[in-house]
Order: sequence, then C-alpha cells, then structure tokens
Amino acid sequence: MVFEYAPAPESASIVDIRPSYGLFVGGEFVDGHGEPFKTVNPADETALAEIARADAADVDRAVRAARTAFEKVWGPMPGAERAKYLYRIARLIQERARELAVLESIDNGKPIRESRDVDVPLVAAHFFYHAGWADKLEHAGFGPDPRPLGVAGQVIPWNFPLLMLAWKIAPALACGNTVVLKPAETTPLTALLFADICRQADLPPGVVNIVTGAGETGRALVEHDGVDKVAFTGSTAVGRGIARSVAGTRKRLTLELGGKAANIVYADAALDQAVEGIVNGIFFNQGHVCCAGSRLLVQEPVAEELVERLKTRMGTLRVGDPLDKNTDIGAINSAAQLARIGELARAGEDEGAERWSPPCELPGRGFWFAPTLFTGVAQSHRIAQEEIFGPVLSVLTFRTPEEAVAKANNTPYGLSAGIWTEKGSQILWTAQRLRAGVVWANTFNKFDPASPFGGYKESGFGREGGRHGLEGYLDA
Repeated sequence: MVFEYAPAPESASIVDIRPSYGLFVGGEFVDGHGEPFKTVNPADETALAEIARADAADVDRAVRAARTAFEKVWGPMPGAERAKYLYRIARLIQERARELAVLESIDNGKPIRESRDVDVPLVAAHFFYHAGWADKLEHAGFGPDPRPLGVAGQVIPWNFPLLMLAWKIAPALACGNTVVLKPAETTPLTALLFADICRQADLPPGVVNIVTGAGETGRALVEHDGVDKVAFTGSTAVGRGIARSVAGTRKRLTLELGGKAANIVYADAALDQAVEGIVNGIFFNQGHVCCAGSRLLVQEPVAEELVERLKTRMGTLRVGDPLDKNTDIGAINSAAQLARIGELARAGEDEGAERWSPPCELPGRGFWFAPTLFTGVAQSHRIAQEEIFGPVLSVLTFRTPEEAVAKANNTPYGLSAGIWTEKGSQILWTAQRLRAGVVWANTFNKFDPASPFGGYKESGFGREGGRHGLEGYLDA
C-alpha cells in the first residue's frame, strides 16, 4: 500500500507584501528615479509587488549616505557597541524567522522547509557569529590595529537572497564598514524586509543602504568612486566584468562565482548514505547552488548499483508548491533560468548522454523542471563543463583514485567537492589533491559561519565566513 502525503501548506498570511517598495537610503524608504519593475512569484507567475529601480543618481545618494554614516557614526564607534547592534539584528531575525522564511519562498521559489530550516537559521547565526568578532578584530591575525575600509558596495544573487545578504553585511558591519547592497532583480523582497529590521534595531541611518534594480544599478554601484570595497556573488561572466572595472583602482575586491563541483564516490562508500548526500548536493534549492555537486564521479565497481539506488531515491522527491512543507523541489527562479536549464539539458541529449527523470507531474503555471539524471556523460560534454544551475546531475565513472582526481579537477571552476569513502586516509589523500576551496567528506552542503567559503580559478577569490572572511573588510 502506498501512502500519499496530504498537503501541508504554510500560511502566507504572516507576510504583508506591500503594493510597491522604494529604495532604503539613509535609514528611510525613498523613491527611485529609474523605471519601476515587478517581482514575480515563480511558482505561479503572479506579480507580487512593484519595485523601485535605482539609477546612477540614486546609487550616488546611497553611497554618500553610507560615507557620512561611516565617518561620523559607525567607523568611530567602539567594536563592543557595534556588536550590540549586530546581536540585536540577529535576535530580530530569529523573532521574525517565520515571516522571513515564507517571504523568501514566495519570492524565490525554494521550498519552505529549506528556507525555514536552513536559510533563516544560518542568517541569524552569521550575525551572532560576527557580532562576537566586532570587539576582537585585533586578535584576528591581521595586525594589531586593523581598520575598516570604508564603504562596501555589495551585489548578491537570487539563489539565496537573505543568506547572501547576511554573508555580505554581517562581516562588513562587524569590521566597522558601512554598506550599500544591491539584491538580485528577481528576489528583492527579503532584503527590503531586512531594511525594516535594521530600522527596528535602531541601526544608525546610512549604515545599511539597499538599492534595487538590474544590471545597470549594480554596475553604477561597483564603478562608483566612493566605494572602497566591492563584494560580488554571481556568475563568472559578470565577475570578470567587475574585475576589469575595478582593476587599477584602490578598491578591494572579493568574488564568489560559479562552480561545477565533483562528488566522488569510492567503491567502499556507504552507498545509501552517499545517495542522500548526492540528492542533497544537486537537488537542494532546485540546484540553484554555486557549490552544487553537479558532477557525480562513481568508481566503476559500484556505478551501476549506485545509479539504480539514486533513481529509486529520486522517484520519491516531491516537486510542487514551495509553501507545502512536504515539497522537496520548488520552482525555478525565473523564466530565463528555466530556459537556460532546458537548453543545456537538450545539449546533453544531443551530445549522446542518456537522460532520465522520474515520473513527475509538474504544475501547469510557473517555472518548473523535473529532477534529471544524465548517464553516459563524457568530460567534453557541455553538461560536464558548464554550470547548469538547476536540478540536473551528470554521472561519470572512474577506475583509480588518480583518475578521479584528474576528472574532478578537469574544470575551469574550483569552488567545492565531495568525497565518499570509509577510509580516512583516502579522504585526506583525495582532498589534498583536489583544487577546490571547500571539500566535504561523507556529507555535502554543510555550512557554518565560523568556516570560510570560497574558491579557486573561475570560482573567484577571497573567502567569506570565519576569521578568514574578515580580511576582505579590513585595512590591516
């Protein structure tokens, strides 16, 4: 007998989405001077709110507000006093956790189970963690008297809107910098709710400013002469452009870009445990994860068995309403991203890989893509080389550990990797040879504010989180 899950929807009534939103500059919501745009619920394509678009003059006003706050209030403030504000923000995030989680799922499309149990708790944890550093920066290892840089211009992506905000804002404020942040065009709502939290915490005006818009708004922020530090998370192509625009200036730069992580399964691995890690590695957040384990490398003796177990597990994944607590895979964030995923999946078939998805009834409205597995993948295939940023897994095989490492490193990216084996010596041997910034052993997608995160090669440079993440915001 098969027992079906009954719907378990989270109520959206806790969220009060306004008809329109302005920019958050100098502690107040103000009008933007660009053409407003709509943010859309990706699960049903309904418009949620009208969002102000910041033009160059608006960005200039935000940077000047941040500069004034840095010079007169936040920069001179003792670290222990800054810590109090960060602690207050962290507590308010916890108090408003349900509201934040529901709004994130509505605006982004991710399952409420993930935004509620992963994203929002980590957001609060980052503010708690960095509050602890605010009065201890001289002990961070970057000199006896490290100083803040000034105004940080930060641009974040749409896959983890609130979590990426915390990764950027928390260390910047802890180090004494002020911030102008631009959220992604498709997911601005939780950043604007965070602005309300800043006011609720009595954060001094101008310490955090939020300007909404598309690429031209981000470009105006990155290229503004009043910005001392640029931090960007997003695509490698945009990251290259930012690096070119910052080159030759005094601005400090941190880039966290794309990835094409290898998840390596040795023959002695606990296969059921590995299957759970593989599923978490590629289907978490619909595969909208820069460190997603999108390339599965399986040792030949267990490849066939592992793939069969993986298909069985994929058949249990539930695709649907992001606000249903039973949902495993929510909506793709936008029509543009859905088209990109579809293009690369078709390329995989055209190049000779075998495509498989479990029986899956997708909703009639919204942006949806079934969890997909490709076998018979060659290293030259586009699906093995390009970042798909969707719920698509490519399976390759290997015979020896040396071959596994060679295939894992055969990518322009170097953000993350996973290793599955019962042998500790094999974990260490493999990890030492992988060119990846983060390597998980017998797990995947585990994050902690105290642990640095970042990559090599086309995955960017610099680290976020932990003691190492403070360095990018200090003039030591």
